[in-house]
Amino acid sequence: MEIERINDTTIKFYITYADIEDRGFDSEEIWYNRERGEEFFFEMINEAHDHENFEIEGPLWIQVQAFDKGLEIVVTRGQMNDGNVKLEIPVSKDRDDDMDESIVDMLDEQLRSRKKEREAATVEDPLSIVIAFADFEDLIRLSQSVTLNQVKNEVYSMENTYYLHIEFDDFYDEDEQDNILSRVLEFGNESDVSIYRIKEYGNTIVSENGLHVISTHFS
Repeated sequence: MEIERINDTTIKFYITYADIEDRGFDSEEIWYNRERGEEFFFEMINEAHDHENFEIEGPLWIQVQAFDKGLEIVVTRGQMNDGNVKLEIPVSKDRDDDMDESIVDMLDEQLRSRKKEREAATVEDPLSIVIAFADFEDLIRLSQSVTLNQVKNEVYSMENTYYLHIEFDDFYDEDEQDNILSRVLEFGNESDVSIYRIKEYGNTIVSENGLHVISTHFS
Protein backbone atom coordinates (compact mmCIF):
# COMPACT_ATOMS: atom_id res chain seq x y z
CA MET A 1 0.00 0.00 0.00
CA GLU A 2 1.20 3.48 -0.86
CA ILE A 3 0.49 6.39 1.50
CA GLU A 4 0.93 10.00 0.44
CA ARG A 5 0.45 12.97 2.75
CA ILE A 6 -1.17 15.68 0.64
CA ASN A 7 -1.34 18.35 3.38
CA ASP A 8 -2.13 18.68 7.08
CA THR A 9 -5.70 17.47 6.65
CA THR A 10 -5.63 15.19 3.60
CA ILE A 11 -3.98 11.84 2.95
CA LYS A 12 -4.14 9.55 -0.08
CA PHE A 13 -3.89 5.76 -0.19
CA TYR A 14 -3.35 3.48 -3.15
CA ILE A 15 -3.80 -0.21 -2.46
CA THR A 16 -3.93 -3.02 -4.99
CA TYR A 17 -6.39 -5.89 -4.78
CA ALA A 18 -3.39 -8.16 -4.14
CA ASP A 19 -2.42 -5.93 -1.17
CA ILE A 20 -5.96 -6.24 0.17
CA GLU A 21 -5.75 -10.03 0.03
CA ASP A 22 -2.31 -9.99 1.69
CA ARG A 23 -3.91 -8.17 4.63
CA GLY A 24 -6.42 -10.96 5.11
CA PHE A 25 -9.38 -9.34 3.33
CA ASP A 26 -11.06 -10.00 0.02
CA SER A 27 -13.22 -7.95 -2.32
CA GLU A 28 -16.45 -9.57 -1.21
CA GLU A 29 -15.75 -8.63 2.41
CA ILE A 30 -14.93 -4.97 1.89
CA TRP A 31 -17.87 -4.53 -0.48
CA TYR A 32 -20.63 -6.42 1.33
CA ASN A 33 -19.55 -7.07 4.93
CA ARG A 34 -19.95 -3.86 6.92
CA GLU A 35 -17.84 -4.95 9.87
CA ARG A 36 -14.96 -6.21 7.73
CA GLY A 37 -15.16 -3.17 5.45
CA GLU A 38 -14.82 -0.77 8.38
CA GLU A 39 -12.03 -2.92 9.86
CA PHE A 40 -10.18 -2.68 6.55
CA PHE A 41 -10.64 1.09 6.37
CA PHE A 42 -9.51 1.82 9.91
CA GLU A 43 -6.53 -0.48 9.51
CA MET A 44 -5.39 1.83 6.69
CA ILE A 45 -6.07 4.92 8.83
CA ASN A 46 -4.07 3.49 11.72
CA GLU A 47 -1.16 2.77 9.38
CA ALA A 48 -1.34 6.36 8.14
CA HIS A 49 -1.22 7.52 11.76
CA ASP A 50 1.88 5.41 12.42
CA HIS A 51 3.75 6.47 9.27
CA GLU A 52 2.48 10.00 8.65
CA ASN A 53 1.20 11.04 12.11
CA PHE A 54 -2.25 11.56 10.59
CA GLU A 55 -4.81 12.06 13.34
CA ILE A 56 -8.36 10.80 12.84
CA GLU A 57 -10.02 13.10 15.37
CA GLY A 58 -12.89 14.92 13.71
CA PRO A 59 -15.20 14.13 10.79
CA LEU A 60 -13.61 12.39 7.81
CA TRP A 61 -14.52 13.06 4.17
CA ILE A 62 -13.76 9.95 2.11
CA GLN A 63 -13.47 9.66 -1.66
CA VAL A 64 -12.90 6.28 -3.30
CA GLN A 65 -11.83 5.69 -6.88
CA ALA A 66 -11.57 2.19 -8.34
CA PHE A 67 -8.97 1.16 -10.90
CA ASP A 68 -8.59 -2.20 -12.63
CA LYS A 69 -5.85 -3.25 -10.21
CA GLY A 70 -6.69 -1.44 -6.99
CA LEU A 71 -8.31 1.38 -5.06
CA GLU A 72 -7.31 5.01 -4.55
CA ILE A 73 -8.79 6.44 -1.36
CA VAL A 74 -8.50 10.11 -0.38
CA VAL A 75 -9.29 10.98 3.25
CA THR A 76 -9.72 14.57 4.41
CA ARG A 77 -10.07 15.39 8.08
CA GLY A 78 -12.66 18.01 9.04
CA GLN A 79 -13.43 19.68 12.34
CA MET A 80 -14.64 18.21 15.60
CA ASN A 81 -18.36 18.70 16.26
CA ASP A 82 -19.39 18.55 19.93
CA GLY A 83 -16.56 16.14 20.61
CA ASN A 84 -17.93 13.47 18.28
CA VAL A 85 -16.14 11.80 15.37
CA LYS A 86 -18.26 11.28 12.25
CA LEU A 87 -17.52 9.82 8.83
CA GLU A 88 -18.73 12.16 6.12
CA ILE A 89 -18.84 10.35 2.79
CA PRO A 90 -19.77 12.02 -0.52
CA VAL A 91 -22.78 10.44 -2.18
CA SER A 92 -24.54 11.01 -5.45
CA LYS A 93 -27.18 13.74 -5.61
CA ASP A 94 -30.00 11.30 -6.25
CA ARG A 95 -29.20 9.24 -3.18
CA ASP A 96 -31.51 9.54 -0.17
CA ASP A 97 -30.10 11.73 2.60
CA ASP A 98 -31.32 9.36 5.32
CA MET A 99 -29.39 6.38 3.96
CA ASP A 100 -26.76 4.97 6.28
CA GLU A 101 -23.38 6.43 5.30
CA SER A 102 -20.39 4.17 5.89
CA ILE A 103 -17.24 3.12 4.10
CA VAL A 104 -19.02 -0.09 3.07
CA ASP A 105 -21.84 1.89 1.44
CA MET A 106 -19.28 3.98 -0.44
CA LEU A 107 -17.37 0.95 -1.68
CA ASP A 108 -20.60 -0.78 -2.66
CA GLU A 109 -21.80 2.21 -4.71
CA GLN A 110 -18.55 3.03 -6.46
CA LEU A 111 -17.08 -0.43 -6.97
CA ARG A 112 -19.94 -2.82 -7.68
CA SER A 113 -20.12 -1.77 -11.32
CA ARG A 114 -16.35 -2.20 -11.68
CA LYS A 115 -16.60 -5.68 -10.16
CA LYS A 116 -19.28 -6.62 -12.70
CA GLU A 117 -17.08 -5.34 -15.52
CA ARG A 118 -14.18 -7.50 -14.37
CA GLU A 119 -16.39 -10.58 -13.99
CA ALA A 120 -17.88 -10.06 -17.46
CA ALA A 121 -14.50 -9.67 -19.14
CA THR A 122 -13.64 -12.53 -21.45
CA VAL A 123 -9.95 -11.62 -21.74
CA GLU A 124 -7.59 -11.70 -18.78
CA ASP A 125 -5.87 -8.48 -17.77
CA PRO A 126 -2.47 -8.15 -19.46
CA LEU A 127 0.64 -8.63 -17.35
CA SER A 128 1.88 -5.21 -16.27
CA ILE A 129 5.07 -4.42 -14.36
CA VAL A 130 7.04 -1.31 -13.37
CA ILE A 131 10.86 -1.48 -13.31
CA ALA A 132 12.86 1.16 -11.41
CA PHE A 133 16.30 2.45 -12.40
CA ALA A 134 18.46 4.64 -10.17
CA ASP A 135 20.57 5.78 -13.14
CA PHE A 136 19.51 6.61 -16.69
CA GLU A 137 22.65 4.82 -17.90
CA ASP A 138 21.07 1.54 -16.78
CA LEU A 139 18.11 2.25 -19.04
CA ILE A 140 20.46 2.99 -21.93
CA ARG A 141 22.32 -0.29 -21.39
CA LEU A 142 19.01 -2.14 -21.21
CA SER A 143 17.79 -0.56 -24.45
CA GLN A 144 20.97 -1.72 -26.20
CA SER A 145 20.65 -5.27 -24.88
CA VAL A 146 16.93 -6.07 -24.95
CA THR A 147 14.38 -5.44 -27.70
CA LEU A 148 10.75 -5.26 -26.60
CA ASN A 149 8.97 -6.11 -29.82
CA GLN A 150 5.18 -6.51 -29.50
CA VAL A 151 5.39 -5.24 -25.89
CA LYS A 152 3.96 -1.91 -24.76
CA ASN A 153 6.68 -0.01 -22.89
CA GLU A 154 6.87 3.56 -21.57
CA VAL A 155 9.55 5.50 -19.72
CA TYR A 156 8.89 7.93 -16.87
CA SER A 157 10.85 9.81 -14.22
CA MET A 158 9.80 10.71 -10.70
CA GLU A 159 11.74 11.76 -7.61
CA ASN A 160 15.20 11.12 -9.11
CA THR A 161 14.24 7.64 -10.29
CA TYR A 162 13.52 6.40 -13.80
CA TYR A 163 10.74 3.91 -14.45
CA LEU A 164 10.00 1.54 -17.31
CA HIS A 165 6.39 0.39 -17.50
CA ILE A 166 5.93 -2.84 -19.44
CA GLU A 167 2.56 -4.27 -20.43
CA PHE A 168 2.24 -7.54 -22.33
CA ASP A 169 -0.66 -8.52 -24.57
CA ASP A 170 -1.32 -12.08 -25.70
CA PHE A 171 1.47 -12.11 -28.31
CA TYR A 172 3.89 -13.94 -25.98
CA ASP A 173 3.06 -16.94 -23.82
CA GLU A 174 3.87 -17.02 -20.10
CA ASP A 175 7.28 -18.64 -20.53
CA GLU A 176 8.30 -16.05 -23.11
CA GLN A 177 7.07 -13.23 -20.86
CA ASP A 178 9.08 -14.62 -17.94
CA ASN A 179 12.17 -14.83 -20.11
CA ILE A 180 11.81 -11.21 -21.27
CA LEU A 181 11.27 -9.97 -17.72
CA SER A 182 14.26 -11.88 -16.37
CA ARG A 183 16.47 -10.14 -18.94
CA VAL A 184 14.99 -6.71 -18.13
CA LEU A 185 15.47 -7.24 -14.39
CA GLU A 186 19.21 -7.69 -14.92
CA PHE A 187 19.34 -3.90 -15.33
CA GLY A 188 16.74 -2.68 -12.83
CA ASN A 189 14.45 -3.70 -9.97
CA GLU A 190 10.73 -4.31 -9.81
CA SER A 191 9.13 -1.26 -8.20
CA ASP A 192 6.43 -1.08 -5.53
CA VAL A 193 5.33 2.30 -6.93
CA SER A 194 2.15 1.93 -8.97
CA ILE A 195 1.95 3.13 -12.55
CA TYR A 196 -1.10 5.20 -11.56
CA ARG A 197 0.98 7.21 -9.09
CA ILE A 198 3.83 7.61 -11.58
CA LYS A 199 1.51 8.86 -14.31
CA GLU A 200 -0.11 11.33 -11.93
CA TYR A 201 2.99 12.74 -10.22
CA GLY A 202 5.89 11.86 -12.52
CA ASN A 203 7.14 13.06 -15.90
CA THR A 204 6.73 11.21 -19.17
CA ILE A 205 10.06 10.65 -20.92
CA VAL A 206 8.89 8.38 -23.77
CA SER A 207 5.21 7.52 -24.11
CA GLU A 208 5.55 4.75 -26.74
CA ASN A 209 8.26 2.22 -27.62
CA GLY A 210 10.43 3.59 -24.83
CA LEU A 211 13.43 1.27 -25.16
CA HIS A 212 13.55 1.58 -28.94
CA VAL A 213 13.50 5.39 -28.76
CA ILE A 214 16.24 5.45 -26.11
CA SER A 215 18.36 2.98 -28.07
CA THR A 216 18.00 5.10 -31.21
CA HIS A 217 19.01 8.34 -29.48
CA PHE A 218 21.84 6.91 -27.38
CA SER A 219 23.36 4.33 -29.72
